[in-house]
Amino acid sequence: MNLTISGHHLEVTPALREYVLNKLDRVTRHFDQVVDINVLLTVEKKKEKERRQRAEVTLRVKGRDIFVEHASEDLYAAIDQLMDKLDRQVVRHKDRLQDHHHGAKRLDASTG
Repeated sequence: MNLTISGHHLEVTPALREYVLNKLDRVTRHFDQVVDINVLLTVEKKKEKERRQRAEVTLRVKGRDIFVEHASEDLYAAIDQLMDKLDRQVVRHKDRLQDHHHGAKRLDASTG
């Protein structure tokens, strides 16, 4: 699995990197066929009042790319919300793969 964590208008500190890795561990525990993960952390430099922190992830699994983004005033909160969204999408993708295979077995059993 390739993992890239980068920052835009932001230095990715070791603490921030460790935080992202801990959060990604939960996602990769649900689905182990992850090929590539790209994480981009951004500080949007608008006005000082409207400063937004944005986190986005592109997760490449076999046969599909999953893209999720979330923005918040706090970068850690953005990462938390992002990982929740990503986790739901990965679980949904995994369920679709499993339902597809079970559906074929049910059709064979009902016709026999």
